[in-house]
Amino acid sequence: MAKKKEDTAGMIDTLAEFKNLKNINKETMINVLEESFRSVISKMFGTDENYDIIINPEKGDFEIWRNRTVVSDGKITDANLQVQLSDAMNIAPDCEVGEEVTDKVYFEDFGRRAILNLRQTLASKILELQKDNLYSKYKELVGTIVSSEVYQIWKKEILLLDDEGNDLILPKTEQIQSDFFRKGETVRAVIKDVTNENNNPKIILSRIDNRFLQRLFELEVPEINDGLITIKAIARIPGERAKIAVESYDDRIDPVGACVGMKGSRIRGIVHELRNENIDVINYTSNTQLYIQRALSPAKISTIRINEEEKTAEVFLRPEEVSLAIGKSGMNIKLACMLTNYKIDVFRDIDDADEEDIYLDEFADEIDEWVIDALKTLGLNTAKAVLAMKPEEIVERADLEEQTVKDVFRILSAEFEDENNS
Repeated sequence: MAKKKEDTAGMIDTLAEFKNLKNINKETMINVLEESFRSVISKMFGTDENYDIIINPEKGDFEIWRNRTVVSDGKITDANLQVQLSDAMNIAPDCEVGEEVTDKVYFEDFGRRAILNLRQTLASKILELQKDNLYSKYKELVGTIVSSEVYQIWKKEILLLDDEGNDLILPKTEQIQSDFFRKGETVRAVIKDVTNENNNPKIILSRIDNRFLQRLFELEVPEINDGLITIKAIARIPGERAKIAVESYDDRIDPVGACVGMKGSRIRGIVHELRNENIDVINYTSNTQLYIQRALSPAKISTIRINEEEKTAEVFLRPEEVSLAIGKSGMNIKLACMLTNYKIDVFRDIDDADEEDIYLDEFADEIDEWVIDALKTLGLNTAKAVLAMKPEEIVERADLEEQTVKDVFRILSAEFEDENNS
């Protein structure tokens, strides 16, 4: 009997071990345990219907009771479902044939193989539960920021661990270009997506998703978190530059000032987190012309022509403002297009003295359209604007072949030579 108590204690320790390590709630744990016991018993005897399994989580133990029908001695056809009268009387002295008796059985008596099967079944069910719980937990957290520790760094992704030791993935494609992390370092990112293919949860993080920037502002700016200021639109070139349009529902609150903070106190931490990403905060407006004008800041616009149906805008600026509107590597106008959801074309505002200047579109029969578009991205919309820039600078900034630029200069120069000769 002492040996049986030791075996029972070992079984209880095993179950407690699963319970403590897997952090599963009591009700779920009881169900998992009962299902595991029944699964093993059913495999051994073909049925588990005549067994009552009682789990006592408070004491950390369990009981198994077997119900069998009493039959005459020597008449047993199924020892699992029947018990002969002489044996039944040891359980219930006043029992009779045809009645049912219940006796306590010890799982250990089923043998080592049954115990091993129970452990494997229990481990499998708990692992499945863990995965389901992990998926459900993080699926609800998509779009929120998490802080996790770098555990392993690979070429295409980083493996991070949350506070509970769960695996999180930060792909290289979801990192800011200048991101650099070391093992053990804490990383902040937004949960971008959670998949559960073949019951294998995969949690994907991102530092370039627009929601990461939005959540950082919500953390740093109380007025956004309280709903007094709303982020209407975000445009990002991660790690380089971003534009964010904000609107206040309280006339007493300056949304831009609130987001930037006194002497940049609020936005400074966000910029640092995003590897010195330059962030422009602008006032949102439903006035499309004004919105585009603000989006192209710091450039000052002379006039705007908008096509609402095609979502396009032609913006005219003084020559000295064109480079500001385009920005370094065309970044400013690209972000303005993303922010406003309009295709914006920038044109130089030609003075009366420059009436002889010609828009590049008029050379479409001699210069390929893609070349003209490449020149326009630099704010070069007229012939004289192109000729005023050094050919080598155009080659570098517009990523055009040297010969292509030479041909453009030849065609444009010939036009003005013809005019002068006439």
